[in-house]
Amino acid sequence: MSDATEAAFEAGIKLGALYHQFVGTPVSPATAPSVATAIEQAVALQPCVESVRVRIDTSLMVPNAFGYSELAGKMFDVEIVTRVRSAVCRAQLRLDGDYPLMKIVECHEEP
Repeated sequence: MSDATEAAFEAGIKLGALYHQFVGTPVSPATAPSVATAIEQAVALQPCVESVRVRIDTSLMVPNAFGYSELAGKMFDVEIVTRVRSAVCRAQLRLDGDYPLMKIVECHEEP
């Protein structure tokens, strides 16, 4: 397996874990920035993660009777960069139409 293939695999695993681990988390517009930071810090601990940026689209929140929402996949705007030896992969999770789509944006080898 090439380093680029392994970096793409690592990016996909990280995005899938992020999505399934945090969907359903209680969130409000006031707490969204700290939730995003906590997600970034948790994901950054994992092997092969070079950087991760998480934004939560608070305009998609629908408050319940108690005044908060549950984090939904549609709210995520995430970019992650993974590195395996000389290969770097950039991947995203973001709303595409009405679907939270995960995709590899680019992979390349660095000298």
